[in-house]
Amino acid sequence: MVKINGEEKEIAGKNLLEYLKEAGFEPERVVVERNLDIIPKDELGNTIIQDEDVIEVLRFVGGG
Repeated sequence: MVKINGEEKEIAGKNLLEYLKEAGFEPERVVVERNLDIIPKDELGNTIIQDEDVIEVLRFVGGG
């Protein structure tokens, strides 16, 4: 089981880029933290989600 933004999900084995696209995130507009480490954008496709990972996806929001 993987925890993403506080929710438990069964997605171990996918890479982070794949997950972000399937979940409707725009990878260029988010920051991904995995087990307290920020994952560089160029490593999202090479980073495999493992069982017991804790992932936070943070979106950038503009405003005025």
